[in-house]
Amino acid sequence: MLNIYVSAGAENWADYREPLAAALARAGIAARMSDAAPDPSAVDYIVYAPASGLRDFSPFTRAKAVLSLWAGVEKIVPNPTLTMPLARMVNNELTEGMVEYVVGHVLRHHLGMDAHIHGQDGTWRNHILPPLARERPVAMLGLGELGAASARALAALNFPVMGWSRSQKEIAHVDCHAGEAGLDHVLSRAQIAVLLMPLTPGTTNIMNARRLGLMPKGAVIINPGRGPLIDDEALLAALDAGQIGHATLDVFRTEPLPPDHPYWAHPRVTVTPHIAADTRVPSACEKLVENIRRGEAGAPFLNLVDMARGY
Repeated sequence: MLNIYVSAGAENWADYREPLAAALARAGIAARMSDAAPDPSAVDYIVYAPASGLRDFSPFTRAKAVLSLWAGVEKIVPNPTLTMPLARMVNNELTEGMVEYVVGHVLRHHLGMDAHIHGQDGTWRNHILPPLARERPVAMLGLGELGAASARALAALNFPVMGWSRSQKEIAHVDCHAGEAGLDHVLSRAQIAVLLMPLTPGTTNIMNARRLGLMPKGAVIINPGRGPLIDDEALLAALDAGQIGHATLDVFRTEPLPPDHPYWAHPRVTVTPHIAADTRVPSACEKLVENIRRGEAGAPFLNLVDMARGY
């Protein structure tokens, strides 16, 4: 009988308790689950979200893995007491949701939909066609699970997609680049840039004044990745100057975004409340159970985090 400690906060415990128990039963895995502080030496797996109070993993000497409910692990990796394997959450439904958000907002800006949605004033203006997708270069910054899937979807719509990542990647129909020079190259050509990088010391404020200034005048930023990827003051200045034409932002340094934050009132900013993609409980439970099954079978865990890299 396995002991599983769900240290993920009261809301997650309420959401996951029954579906996770059902998924374990379907897999034939006998387990006890609890969200109460257990005997650490008896815990086999920790299902975790940083919203819980658990900060010291060192007493959990028997635990085979920490299974995160989050795709992002930047709030977990810096913990020096975390010495057992850490697996992040990746599931198909989360990826599908992100692809739909990215494609939707890229098409919105590509087609200039806002002018018609918000411009119903009774004036029939000159008919101006938007360019075709093949004439609109898009940058995908970050080519992990979510970025690669979104890049492929945009390429399938005929957008010229340039990808950038820390290490060189190869993705069919995506012009992939890496390194500092590669990032400058991609940004200097991108009329729309989508930010899906992990948050690390190297990517914090990566979209600073210099890099925003590299983009073609009037370019669009879409950030469904991590709030601190953007230097907020630099972005506001670039928007005010017209260097950046619009920013669609789903993630922020402080969430919920404070009511007095300048983004709310800025005419060239769209705020969405961290809805681009979320973990869906039923499919997430299947992923958790698959990793528990693998742990018991001595097989490699899925979606292991490289602690040195931070993702």
